[in-house]
Amino acid sequence: QVQLVESGGGSVQPGGSLRLSCTASGTIFRINTMGWYRQAPGKERELVAIITSSGSTNYADSVKGRFTISRDNAGNTAYLQMNTLKSEDTAVYYCNAEVMYQLWDRREYWGQGTQVTVSS
Repeated sequence: QVQLVESGGGSVQPGGSLRLSCTASGTIFRINTMGWYRQAPGKERELVAIITSSGSTNYADSVKGRFTISRDNAGNTAYLQMNTLKSEDTAVYYCNAEVMYQLWDRREYWGQGTQVTVSS
């Protein structure tokens, strides 16, 4: 099994920055894609950013230019650098990973979530 452990959440003022980290551990051959999702109160969980094994990235329109996703392949760790945070960024942020055990056996895992609160 695979465990995703997140860290870096907290409370900041508008305009501040946070960096989230997600480290995968367990039985892993290859992580195809890692991503960050968030869920605000009363909202559906939404994609924030994803990064593939080749380094390609995609971002939600709402965070483009402010957030940056990166990946440390050696450490099976993904990061989300969040700058110029806004109140609307307040949510629980979840790490997601698609893990390939075999070409025909791919599974998704989720982290426990970390709270990000942006308020004055």
